[in-house]
Amino acid sequence: MGGLDPALEAHLAGGLTTVCHAWKISRKDGKVFAFTDHDLPLSFDGCTFRADAGLSAKAIAQTTGLSVDNTEAIGALSDASIREDEIEQGRFDSAEVVAWLVNWGDVDQRWLQFRGTIGEMRRVDGAFRAELRGLTEALNRTLGRVYQKPCTAVLGDKQCRFDLGLPGYTLTIAVDVEEGGRRFIWDGLPGFDEQFFIRGRLDVVDGPAQGLFGLIKHDRVKGKKRIIDLWEPIKGDVSRGTQVKLIAGCNKQFETCRLKFNNVLNFQGFPDLPGEDWVIAVPKSSGTNTGGSLR
Repeated sequence: MGGLDPALEAHLAGGLTTVCHAWKISRKDGKVFAFTDHDLPLSFDGCTFRADAGLSAKAIAQTTGLSVDNTEAIGALSDASIREDEIEQGRFDSAEVVAWLVNWGDVDQRWLQFRGTIGEMRRVDGAFRAELRGLTEALNRTLGRVYQKPCTAVLGDKQCRFDLGLPGYTLTIAVDVEEGGRRFIWDGLPGFDEQFFIRGRLDVVDGPAQGLFGLIKHDRVKGKKRIIDLWEPIKGDVSRGTQVKLIAGCNKQFETCRLKFNNVLNFQGFPDLPGEDWVIAVPKSSGTNTGGSLR
């Protein structure tokens, strides 16, 4: 991860060393956590690195090729640092991790040893174990386009280009009735037809669960009630009065793109792609063969 600082190199060559490790974790929501395995706090890079978190790390495996660098961090769960409920909510997923080897006698002498992200994170007997993935992890992604009838874009992304900020496609509303963080019930959602939000999202706008979201499985009317069910429960407190944002759903079909979103020019599927039955069909003398669309 870059050349060794000459002053640190000279210190290490001296035989008697005063070095430790330091880690900084930057979550996507902007929160930053800094730890060290030294017995006193350290300050550099605009952070104070806590010494009371019980954080340690296994040896970092690094290569000069394109294989994925990885290691594992182990630490104690604490209300003041990394909390169990935040791990459960996925708030540390893909957080950036930077690790240094530091001369605690002179923190200006340090070596950037690792930079990457948090992969799998799990809880074990009052502690956490976090898999750390190096920058080459991005090379494991599957690239290329899939040729299929349904659209391959995500509603509102750079391929879809649909503006979800347009009126009539989102609704911010306070929670009325909530059951297990998975079912939400209102007296009605005026202006939105039944199943309008199916395959969409429910984002939590405020409260303890702010920033969390769930994918919508069902959007139905039962009697005078509008019921929205999620595939997985929101892993946080979404009590009555919490503001949530409902985002329209898309089933990836050509007709939906044309009629519901008027976004057919950006449709990323191939609706006229022949199916398997057509591929294995044999020639026949009957019927009209115009060379036109098979739809």
